[in-house]
Formats: sequence, C-alpha cells, structure tokens
Amino acid sequence: MMDWKVITPISTEPVSLAEAKTHLRLTSGTFAGDTTTCQSIVPGNHNVGVHTGAAIDVLGYTAFVNLDAGTCAGSVAAKIQESDDGTNWQDFSSFTAVTKDNDNAVQEIDYTGGKQYVRVVATVTSVACSFGANVIVKTGDVTEDDLVSALITAAREYCEGFTGRALAEQTLEAYPPCFPRMNEVELPCPPLQSVTSVKYTDIDGNETTMTEGTDYIVDTDSTVGRIVLPYAETWPTAALYTVNPIKIRYVAGYTTVPRSIKQAMLLLIGHWYANREAVLVGQGTMSKEIEFAVKALLSMHRVRFF
Repeated sequence: MMDWKVITPISTEPVSLAEAKTHLRLTSGTFAGDTTTCQSIVPGNHNVGVHTGAAIDVLGYTAFVNLDAGTCAGSVAAKIQESDDGTNWQDFSSFTAVTKDNDNAVQEIDYTGGKQYVRVVATVTSVACSFGANVIVKTGDVTEDDLVSALITAAREYCEGFTGRALAEQTLEAYPPCFPRMNEVELPCPPLQSVTSVKYTDIDGNETTMTEGTDYIVDTDSTVGRIVLPYAETWPTAALYTVNPIKIRYVAGYTTVPRSIKQAMLLLIGHWYANREAVLVGQGTMSKEIEFAVKALLSMHRVRFF
C-alpha cells in the first residue's frame, strides 16, 4: 500500500453553491429576497482617469454586471475583472465604450466565470462622465448557505473516497515505500495532470531530485496516471532512508467533472439536507434507494484503491 496526502486542497468545489441551491429549490419566494445588488462603482459624476470598483464576492452564485451610464460628453471604457483572491486580477469581459452617442443607457453582461470576486474598472477620457456599475447577485435563500456549503464538501469527499479519484484540481504527495520491481509507479487519485517533482532520500539522509524526461517519464493519458522509466533505464539502487524515502509531488483532478459524478453529489446533498439524522426511522427503503442510485452513478468511475 502506498501512503499519500493532500498538500494543497481544492479551491473550488465541483458543485457550486448556486447549483446545489437550485437542486434543493432554496428560494425566498420573492425576487427581491432572491437577489442582492452590490455597487462596484458608486453612481455619480466621475472625473477623467481610472476608476477601480469595489470587489464583489460572487462565488457559488449566478451574477450579472450592469454599467449604468448617464450623460457622457467624453468617453468611458469599462471592463469586468475577476479574481480568486481579491488581489490578483484578470480581465473577463468589456462593455461597449460609452460616448455621447450611446449615453443614458444600461449595459448588462452575465458573469459566467468561476472566480470568487468580480469588479468593474472604468477609464474616463476627455471629459468627466456620469455613470455607475452594479453587480446583481442571485443568492436565493441565504439562511442555510453554510450548511449547504458543508454538505457540498462532504458529498465531494464521499465521492472521492468511493471512486478513488480527485474531483477537482489539488496538489498531492505520494510516498512509495521503495522503488518497484516494475518500470512504473502508479499515482493515487487520478486523473493525473502533471508531476511537480520526484525525490528520494538515501540511508544517510541525502535527498536527490530526479529529472523528468531523463530519469522518468510522466504518463497522464492512462486511466491511472503514473511515472515510467525511460527505455533501458533503471530505478536508483541506493539504500533508502527508513521512513518515506520517496516523495512524488503532483497535481491531480478533473478540469471538467463528469455529469454522473455531479449528479451523485447532488443526490447526496439533497438526501442529507432533507434528513439530518444518522438514522431514518421507518424509511429504510428510501435510504437504500438513494444509496443504490449514488453508488450506481459512481461505480462507472471507480478505480482500484492504493
């Protein structure tokens, strides 16, 4: 058996909070109760220059961004930016430039990215212009968001444990107890995306980093990813350290999770949300049906355990 652990956990769950809440039909019953309007750039008369709006947290929700333009004698070039951490930003989409020919109008752009934060950055040229930028977030009933988020994580962990796969990108480290007799080392939790490093420590505590392409080849195409010896090469023959002498750090996880796995997660989330106790009195048949459906969906993707 090969031991392994997570070094860098996933940043985004394969089922979003919005998807789970849609599955659970969690709405407040009113449009106003299901939406929140957040100002990125406060409406007003803005001088020539760059105006960077406030960051709005949209992770897990459906959102769209409004550029609400008033009178504009100059021009406004506005764009939507997105970020995972609120510090490092990248452009997502741009609005049509506002000029005197199309002022006093509202432009709307759906945010379809997967980052946690969005903001609007606007550049005013020539003459001050009147405008504002809002982010409208469809939140639904938010009173149990923490519970639903916890259920999403629990469902993902269950599905990972059952299938033996990594459902979203994460950095792992595997610890083979020794170099194998065969010419390959299979890595837990496929699909494998890349190998960061392969290191081994000899009995004297000296660590050596192996070179990809020379000492080993990375196979990301097989169902279970692996490192493989190049032709006519052999594994190191040094006497190895007593504890975890070999460390293989790698990135694994789906970029697009199969629909059947996501459906299994949604079934689990719905079941756990509706039944919050460990035992269902008098409902054993229903519980077994849910269990059968989940395992039937996940069995298609199950790989052998390590």
